[in-house]
Amino acid sequence: MRLAVVRDLRERRLPASPDEIADFETDVLAGFVLARASAGLADGTISSDIGHLEQVRAWFGKPLWDMEPADADTYFGKILRTAAKGTRQARAQALTTYFSFLELRHQVEIHTLTGTVVQCPIDEMNKPRGGKQAALRIPPSNSEIDTLFAGWRQELVTCRKFAPTARNFVAAKLMSQVGLRMNETCCLDLADVKWDLGRFGKLHVRIGKGSRGSGPRERMVPLINGADRTLRWFIEDVWGHFDDDHTRPGAPLLPSERKHADGTCRRVGDDALRAGLAQATALHLPGWTDKLTPHVLRHFCASELYLSGLDLISIQELLGHSWIASTLNYVHVHRTRIEDAWAAGHKRAAGRLEGLLS
Repeated sequence: MRLAVVRDLRERRLPASPDEIADFETDVLAGFVLARASAGLADGTISSDIGHLEQVRAWFGKPLWDMEPADADTYFGKILRTAAKGTRQARAQALTTYFSFLELRHQVEIHTLTGTVVQCPIDEMNKPRGGKQAALRIPPSNSEIDTLFAGWRQELVTCRKFAPTARNFVAAKLMSQVGLRMNETCCLDLADVKWDLGRFGKLHVRIGKGSRGSGPRERMVPLINGADRTLRWFIEDVWGHFDDDHTRPGAPLLPSERKHADGTCRRVGDDALRAGLAQATALHLPGWTDKLTPHVLRHFCASELYLSGLDLISIQELLGHSWIASTLNYVHVHRTRIEDAWAAGHKRAAGRLEGLLS
């Protein structure tokens, strides 16, 4: 008795023509764009990935699914050897993501059309390594921040432009109190202040930082650390200097002096807030030699909350970090917490030895 011949049941076809392959490649790329959009990625992120893929495709001169590890070695080891580390990493990540899409969606079709077995050319041996850690940002001490805001608050009494100065003051104050990012602060609406939630009220941060390109993550930020008083004062005593319609849908929490065509206020830009903070720092904290940016105020917030006893998980949730490791990079200890713990440990050890010797 003979064994039956095992046959491939897929349709046999002649090799695809160059035009057919080109059309298929275009359709695959369009499918990749649609898949990434359905995953919630921002248009800018998708456009950036496509740009990276087009750069590699232009160099390679063939469909990317034909790339092999040796090709990636040549591209990243020679062509992009002197490029910025961020560029090399972003290009490698875009290529890796694209090949994951090819393997999941089109592996059989590509093999049928071209005979190529899809395999990502980026592996552990040639994957561009990350750059060094970001520079350590040591924020000012509590007393220095108090000096800054005390002087800034006094400036409001005599400044020429009260409303813009007060707005810049409040934005920086919120960054130092609840650790808001710059883009989150600029994108807040009046309606995002939820006074009826929690013990102090909460901010609905709708436009947060994207997580690995997956789009902004929303979160509710409790108005702790005096942020509720800061916001109440601004909304009740300052906001009306910009606009008189608190009920208008989409009214920005931090308006610009500039108006739309219909007379309503635009949203403040990050340049205005950065410039306001820089000017206030130079005027009221001249002894601070480093650059005091909004992001440094976010570091200050995390450090002070940690020193006051708030646990790291709560700080992680407040700042909107996906990983606790990110939060750890924000906690800078000005005081003697480590030294005190070391001294207390020695004291306990000495006590145990005393008990053994007696």
